[in-house]
Amino acid sequence: MAKNTQAETGLLAGLNRGLIPVEDFANLMAAFAIMALMILGVLQILLRTVFNAPIDGYIDLVELSMASMAFLGAAYTQRLGSHIRMELLVGRLKGRWLWAVEAVGAAVALFIIGVLIYYSFGHFQRAYSLGDTTIDAEYPTWPSKLLVPIAFGIWWCRLALQFLGALRLFIFPDAQPVAVIIAKDVAEQAKDEIAEVMGDETDTHTKPGDAA
Repeated sequence: MAKNTQAETGLLAGLNRGLIPVEDFANLMAAFAIMALMILGVLQILLRTVFNAPIDGYIDLVELSMASMAFLGAAYTQRLGSHIRMELLVGRLKGRWLWAVEAVGAAVALFIIGVLIYYSFGHFQRAYSLGDTTIDAEYPTWPSKLLVPIAFGIWWCRLALQFLGALRLFIFPDAQPVAVIIAKDVAEQAKDEIAEVMGDETDTHTKPGDAA
């Protein structure tokens, strides 16, 4: 597991704090899309089974919702370090070697996501100019295709901050970590989770009159 840390001052920390609400909003939209699809699926089953009246274009709506569910939460996951990370090697590194590897990894990811942004935006432009629609209900596909470069753009910004944060720590290894992922082993993760649970229980059982 990993944890993302940030400082309170400095340009990099300010950019990091400014990007967090954007990532949170995009992730919330992805969650809403998943919830809406679940509700739509239940309605489809009920209407089809009970009233023999399925929702027109249900499959098309499912296809169009895939982009929001798959990509809008990517930057949020990147920030928290909740994505899949190969830490067999990175977990053993410390100091400048660690931040050098993190910077290289972020740089490679920046290149890949940048290429994906370019081509996905091209797909959106073609869909918009040609009036591309789904096969069944003929819903326009360009809004769904536009979400892909937008989500990738937010993700690219997060990767850029992580690259700068890792490069900064490579140059100044004793500086406060900002906008980078701090790897944690299983024991540290379990300790933090226990401390968080115990803290919540303490807050729950604290009476208003107990506070000074």
